[in-house]
Amino acid sequence: MEYLKKILGIEVRHKENEGNPALPNFIRSRYEMERVGLSGIDAVFVYPRGEHEPTDVLKKHLRIIENAYKAKTVLILNRLTFRQRECLLRERIPFVVEGKQIYLPFLAVYLQKRCDGEAPEKQTWAPATQVLLLHYLYGGCGEIRMSEAAKSLGFTPMSISRACKQLEESGLIQTKRKGVDKILFCDKRAKELFLAADPFWLNPVKRTVYVPKKEAGNGLLLGGLSALSGLTLLNPPRVMCYASDSVSKWAKSASPALQDGDGQCAVELWRYDPKRLSKGNSVDPLSLALALRDEKDERVEAAVEEILERTWREIDGERNRGLREVVSGL
Repeated sequence: MEYLKKILGIEVRHKENEGNPALPNFIRSRYEMERVGLSGIDAVFVYPRGEHEPTDVLKKHLRIIENAYKAKTVLILNRLTFRQRECLLRERIPFVVEGKQIYLPFLAVYLQKRCDGEAPEKQTWAPATQVLLLHYLYGGCGEIRMSEAAKSLGFTPMSISRACKQLEESGLIQTKRKGVDKILFCDKRAKELFLAADPFWLNPVKRTVYVPKKEAGNGLLLGGLSALSGLTLLNPPRVMCYASDSVSKWAKSASPALQDGDGQCAVELWRYDPKRLSKGNSVDPLSLALALRDEKDERVEAAVEEILERTWREIDGERNRGLREVVSGL
């Protein structure tokens, strides 16, 4: 890797004579690995064979490689979009893009010249766009009328139009006209589309405040670990957690940090009304997974995976039933 030596003076020593550990076939089919030494640190250059994997999948794959080699992993890429870079930086995944990007946190190195793709200011989804895509996912993908989505979600024509436009610009969704209405559609299944949208997803939670339990009142949805424990076998948290799109009514009594574990509860301030997508007493499972995606606790990660897989089965089941009904009606 002449780029590292030329720009930073980092010597790359290739270790061709050292054996490689056994790795699962799904890892070897996706990546090529090369043992190297970087300024005295054992590392593995990882070269993806195909398209850029979703960040959560990539992170797990690199963890497997790192544990097998007992060395730092460095992703070697030919190109990198702004969205992909932000995801890698957020997860502290080391990477090198020849001639453009170097991010080696274990050497305290971050150098960038430019990214491929769009400008940063065009990357952020509006909360309404996320709600629309989640609504589309819960419907099993396929086709959905914008007018029906607007009615179900309580969106104004302007809000639904902007959300639809952002989905089109992301390349995840296509549209077509049917009469006066616009139809959203794509050929991906729910899980595939959810993973493809990884660079765009917002964390639904803006911040968390702590309010007196007696002031929380009824009508709030369970959020955070309280919602997760209600959907899985995970033990409930000591402090109950709720979700709301406004915390202004607690302006005088809320605190930014927990002060009384017995007398307070947590209220998450959401970027969108969690009741738009919820069908029970908890926030919807896909939004919940997005809210907890940065949790490092392995028990929480396992519980999130559990509710995601359950959600995909339920969505695919509804989609298959709908297709059978269409076929039987022909």
